[in-house]
Amino acid sequence: MNVLSPDPATRAAVRQGLSVSLATGLYGISFGALSVAAGVGLLPTMALSLLMFSGGSQFALVGVVGAAGGPVAAVATASLLGLRNALYGAVVSPLLNARGWRRLAAAQLTIDESTAVAAAQPDPASSRVGFWVTGVGVYVLWNAFVLLGALAGDALGDPRAWGLDAAAAAAFLALVWPRLAPRRAQVVAALAVVASAALIPVVPAGIPVLAAATVAVLVGQLSPAVAADEETGDTADQKEAAR
Repeated sequence: MNVLSPDPATRAAVRQGLSVSLATGLYGISFGALSVAAGVGLLPTMALSLLMFSGGSQFALVGVVGAAGGPVAAVATASLLGLRNALYGAVVSPLLNARGWRRLAAAQLTIDESTAVAAAQPDPASSRVGFWVTGVGVYVLWNAFVLLGALAGDALGDPRAWGLDAAAAAAFLALVWPRLAPRRAQVVAALAVVASAALIPVVPAGIPVLAAATVAVLVGQLSPAVAADEETGDTADQKEAAR
């Protein structure tokens, strides 16, 4: 894997990975500050961030702890949110084809952002570059800013007032948006949004995310013929244009 390749797709993957890493890493300040404010010490906060490395799960666990919830509730809530990473593994595993220690490293770095960048690339080589650049970049910057937030605490104020929460979400949306060009992808996205939005007020954190993923899986299983027709149609259109 050569991230210095002159290939335009590879360079684009590197740029995307670095920009997403910065946007996501900065929001780690919020987790560090909130975790310490919730009564989790500096060392446990850093251990949680380094080992769990799943922003949604980390915020969920600290939120339960801060609300005086029990350890079982905190672990259960964080685990539900973390289940989505197993679904991401099914997406990135064929792209990376990692073996040995690289497979273990890839499992640790399989998060929302690394999966989105990898899936947004046009070919396997740039997908691999995008995954590793994003995964390593987010891991380093996220944990560095978690430490900064935990040390500075209230002196930094609320990072949400800086727009860092919106910046991370906007970076993720920018990666996903081009994938929504086909009508079928738009329908899947709309159904997933409806399913998750309907469940948010009535089920524990993590369930709406899994429900949205389930919608996408069900649509894919129930309409393979449509997907094949779309692919065939695209190929025919490309051949016609080439003539």
